[in-house]
Amino acid sequence: MTGRNSAERLYQALASKPNSAQTSSSYMEMIRGQARATGYPQTEGMLGDRMLLYGQKLGAASEFGGALTAVGGALQQVSQARDALDVSVKRSFIDPLQNLHNTELKEIKYQLKKVNGRRLDFDYKRRRSGKVPAEEVRQAWEKFITSKELAERSMFILLQNDVDQISRLATLVTALLDFHRSAHRILLGLHGNLQARLTAASNKRERRFRSKKIRVRGDHSSNIGFYDQPSSGSCSGDQFTVLRSRPGSPNSSYADSQLALDQPCCRALYSFLPNHEGELGFSEGDIIILTGRVNGNWFEGSLGSRSGLLPVSYVDVLVPLPLP
Repeated sequence: MTGRNSAERLYQALASKPNSAQTSSSYMEMIRGQARATGYPQTEGMLGDRMLLYGQKLGAASEFGGALTAVGGALQQVSQARDALDVSVKRSFIDPLQNLHNTELKEIKYQLKKVNGRRLDFDYKRRRSGKVPAEEVRQAWEKFITSKELAERSMFILLQNDVDQISRLATLVTALLDFHRSAHRILLGLHGNLQARLTAASNKRERRFRSKKIRVRGDHSSNIGFYDQPSSGSCSGDQFTVLRSRPGSPNSSYADSQLALDQPCCRALYSFLPNHEGELGFSEGDIIILTGRVNGNWFEGSLGSRSGLLPVSYVDVLVPLPLP
């Protein structure tokens, strides 16, 4: 059977059209069944590839882009560790079990089938003891007993061989421990990297949004103005107006703010009147210090001497809370 399989692999290798990358060594690997098989795609690897792609598109100047690149690289390392786990488990646990199934268990199954057949033969000849010679009945009995003893001995040896079975289980657990240690080390380093990036992003100098001015023809009948882009030339006779930020608006107060954002905080987008005890009331534009997060809908914060819960949807986070 082995020679036939080798011949089939040789035929397939010779029948396939070779390219420049295929050499005689690759043919020999195919013949011997040693060609490396492509592993299953790991979830961490696929996610890491996408994060690396978009992190590189955002560029090194973006803290978020750098964070995406760092997370993508770490996930690829976790994927490689999982690939190593798959190889180790297959070699040290799955392959020995498959070999056990193909040898000892297969032999036991054959012996049990043989015992059942000889028992039926003995029962048949014993019921016809008057028509079947006594010698044939005795031989049928001896064959049945011999097969029964062989099957029992094989099962006894298998069940008594605890050392090999336990050692395979121990090897499986060791491989799992190695993978989780590697993943823990990788993710721990990634967590520190993200904490450093979060601090750097929080302390980065505040950038103001500057909208591009749009050149439009003035309309004396309308009170609505637009941003102006002065120019000279044939349009010198046109009238232009400039729309300025409303005093006290969130955009104006945000741009004029000179607050030093050195701790987790947020700005109120809307006024909030507490409905229950423990909630924190605030007005639009207030800067609130964040002290914690209860869930996806509520922050904990303080405003002056007051503290309490505030809804997430009512505020714009300026400096985020540190990762847990």
